[in-house]
Amino acid sequence: MTKVLLVSTSERTGGGAIAARRLMEALNANGVKAKLMVRDKQSDAVTVVKVGNKLPKLLERLAILPLCGFRRSRLWQADIANVGISITHTKEFQEADVIHLHWICQGMLSLDEMGKILSSGKRIVWTLHDEWPYLGVCHYRGECTSQECRKCPILCSSLPYYIYKRKHSMYQRWHPTFVGCSQWIAGEARRAMPSQHILHINNCIPSALFHPTDMQEARRALSLPQDKRLLLFCSQKVTDERKGITYLIEALKKLKQEDVRLIIVGKDSEQIPLPEGVKAYHFGSVSEEMMPKLYSAADAFVTPSLQDNLPNTIAEAMSCGTPCIGFNVGGIPEMIDHLTDGYVARYRDAADLAEGIRFVLGHDLRHAARHKAAEAYSETRVAQEYIKLYQA
Repeated sequence: MTKVLLVSTSERTGGGAIAARRLMEALNANGVKAKLMVRDKQSDAVTVVKVGNKLPKLLERLAILPLCGFRRSRLWQADIANVGISITHTKEFQEADVIHLHWICQGMLSLDEMGKILSSGKRIVWTLHDEWPYLGVCHYRGECTSQECRKCPILCSSLPYYIYKRKHSMYQRWHPTFVGCSQWIAGEARRAMPSQHILHINNCIPSALFHPTDMQEARRALSLPQDKRLLLFCSQKVTDERKGITYLIEALKKLKQEDVRLIIVGKDSEQIPLPEGVKAYHFGSVSEEMMPKLYSAADAFVTPSLQDNLPNTIAEAMSCGTPCIGFNVGGIPEMIDHLTDGYVARYRDAADLAEGIRFVLGHDLRHAARHKAAEAYSETRVAQEYIKLYQA
């Protein structure tokens, strides 16, 4: 039986961590012996192994602080992987046939440890949850056009270029297999690493948890009104500019005469300055188990993200039969079939975002959304694609 060790900074915090844990569970359900190694363990699951502590995370931030001009807004935009946790000596690493890297930043793995992993002789697979693996220090290129990270807008030093060159030198020597969980990031990775083997495999969504339930029943359970049109917005941190909440606010201003109400889920949810007359229901941070009720209670899910790969939230919402509205950026337009199971708005266009909300609220797209999700994010299908890759 193939033994796979998935490696992630966290078990449950962040989209990459959630995707890694779900894949681990799907692999175990499909005949693979898989474990997940994390620094931040948040359950008592025996298949999740904790390693190290958060000291490297602190040391890395202390090293980054002067390089970003002591600007707090930039402190978490870069990862330099100067320190990290040693995992190659562990029993789980040594027993594994395949090492499957996921999101391993913020002090999880250093560049030195990455070199040890890549040179171990084991099969190495790395799922791209953002662009950090092939860029210098940032997680999304955004509008930056700097070649080989020579003129980094985040860190005022030559370090991003050095890290970029060091990463690519390791890849040229040991050639891991990269997997983009969206076609968009797989394409970006091929342009950045034309000599590397890069595939596309979606994330999977657990159907036992995320599936359609009765809207009225969900609203009763959450004490939400039965007779109003409800939009859902959620983010790990609602005030994160990258999640585009300002565009949603502008769109709501154009919809305030239409009696649309907003459900907000995530940290700092009550700090959002809503337009006058727009009522919101604040849920703050909630458990994964509560999210299906919130999706089912909503008429539509809105994700005005300005940078994203393959948002788990869109796949989760559609698995619950909830149509989605998002901007034409990253992997979002390949998740939402425009005018069929949702609406893809022009990038950074609040007026078109409002038009998308109107369209979705005016059409019954729930069956189409559910059908798309069942096809694209099936646990068995995704697990089998990875198993085929592991055994190739």
